[in-house]
Amino acid sequence: MTDILIGRNDHASVNLDARYGNRHGMIAGATGTGKSVSLMVLAEGFSKLGVPCFLADAKGDLAGLSMPAAEPGDKLKARLAQLGITDWKPQANPVIFWDIYGKLGHPVRATISEMGPTLLGRVLELNDTQEGVLEVIFKVADDQGWLLLDLPDLRAMLSFASENAKDISAHYGLISAQSIAAIQRSVLKLEQDGADQFFGEPALALSDLMRQDMSGRGVINVLAADRLILKPRLYSTFLLWLLSELFEQLPEVGDLDQPKLVFFFDEAHLLFDDAPPALQQRVEQVVRLIRSKGVGVYFCSQNPDDVPGNILGQLGNRVQHALRAFTPRDQKAVKAAAETFVANPAINVAEAITQLAVGEALASTLRDGGVPSPVERVMVTAPTARIGAITDAERSTVRQRSPVGSTYDTPVNRESAAEILARRANEKAADPQAVATHAPAGTSASSEPGWSDAVRDALLGTSRRQGMIEAMAKSASRAVGSRLGQQIVRGVLGGIFGGKR
Repeated sequence: MTDILIGRNDHASVNLDARYGNRHGMIAGATGTGKSVSLMVLAEGFSKLGVPCFLADAKGDLAGLSMPAAEPGDKLKARLAQLGITDWKPQANPVIFWDIYGKLGHPVRATISEMGPTLLGRVLELNDTQEGVLEVIFKVADDQGWLLLDLPDLRAMLSFASENAKDISAHYGLISAQSIAAIQRSVLKLEQDGADQFFGEPALALSDLMRQDMSGRGVINVLAADRLILKPRLYSTFLLWLLSELFEQLPEVGDLDQPKLVFFFDEAHLLFDDAPPALQQRVEQVVRLIRSKGVGVYFCSQNPDDVPGNILGQLGNRVQHALRAFTPRDQKAVKAAAETFVANPAINVAEAITQLAVGEALASTLRDGGVPSPVERVMVTAPTARIGAITDAERSTVRQRSPVGSTYDTPVNRESAAEILARRANEKAADPQAVATHAPAGTSASSEPGWSDAVRDALLGTSRRQGMIEAMAKSASRAVGSRLGQQIVRGVLGGIFGGKR
C-alpha cells in the first residue's frame, strides 16, 4: 500500500499517492477548522510508509503524534463508520523532539558559517548596506580560514573588522564604523532573544532527520516552536536554513517511489513576510528544484495567498479547510483558493469553502501521470495518535529513548575565530617586539598593525605561534574531512556545503 488516505465522502475517496509525495503540497484553512489534524494524518501516513518527516509544533498539539490516541468514543466510532474504516486502532508514532532552546527537545544548532550572510542578515534585520558589510566580514573569515561557529566568533570578527576597517576596505570594499556598530547592536539583540543557544556545535546533521525506527517506520521530527514562533524572523530563517541545507547536500535522485523526507512548513506566511525579492526568488528556486532531491515540502497557512503564486502553482497536493469570507481580503482569498482547484461539476468550490464543517476539507491530489484530480469535498480521516498536547513526563520519556540525545545534548566549543583572535591579541600584548620583528618595509614598529600584519601573522606566524602554512603542512593528513581541509562554498541561500560534513 503506497497511498495515504486523506478523506472520503459517499462516493469517492481522496488518497495521496506516495509516488507524488515529493511534488509538494498545501494545507490551508482558518483557525480551528482542522489543519493540524490533516497535517497529522499526512505525517502519520508518510511515517507508516517509512518516510521521515520534519514539522514545527507552534501550538504544542502536534507533540501528540508521539502518543497513542485514546480508545474511540461514540463520536469517533461514528466518524470511522462513516469513513468506512474498520482497522483503526490507537497507535503512537516514532518521534524525536527538537528545540532550539534545548528545553522541550534536543538542542538544534547551526554554525554562523553554515547560516551564511544572506540568511543571517535577514534574522538580524539588516539593511542592504549592512548586509554588504556582513558579506565582507564572512569573506575575510573565509580567506583567513577562521571558523565562525557561534555568536562570540561573529562579535570577534566584527571587532577585528572595526580595528582594521581601512585595510579591509582597501582589499574588499568600503566598510564603515557605523555599519559595523549597527550589526553589533543587532547581534546583541539576537543574543538577548536566546539565539545564542542556536549558533554553535555540534551542528545538526541531516542524517539524523532522515531516520527510520527498528520496524522500518519513518521518524517524525517535531520541533518545539511555541517560543520560537514569537520570534518570526528567527523561526522562518531557521526553517529556510534547514531547507537550503537539504537542497545543497542531498544528491539528485529523480522521481522515486516515495520521498526521502517530507518537510512541513507551518505558519508559511512568516517565510515570505518582508522577504526581499532576491531572497524570495531563491526560495522559489529551492522549492522548484528540491523535488529532484526526493524532498516534499508542504506549506500550512490560513490563506492560500500567503504563499506567492510562483510557489503555489507548484503545490500539486492540496487540502483546503474552511475559510471565512468576512472581509474583502477574505473574499479574495476564497476566490483565489477556488480557482486553484481542478473543477468538479458537482461542487461549487467557492461556496463550499465557506460552508465546510470542522474536520471537512476540499482535497485534490496528483494521480497517474502527475495530473491533479478533480476536487472532492471529504471528511478527513482520524489519526491514530493523540490529538492534543502531551504531559512533561510523557515528553521526558520520549526524549530519554531518543537515539540522538548523546550527540546533541552536550555543546562543544572548539577553537574558532574568537579564540584565534583573542590569542593573537594576548601574544602581541605579551611580546610587542613581534610587531616590529615582522613589520614590512616602510612601516614603523610603533605604527598600528594593519591588514598586512594580520595576513602575514596568520600565514607565517609569530615568534610564539606557528603560522597557517606551517600548521597546514603538519596537519595535511588530518585535514581531510575537516573545515580547514575543504573549500568553503556558499549555496543558493547563503549557507555552506561541504564544510562540516
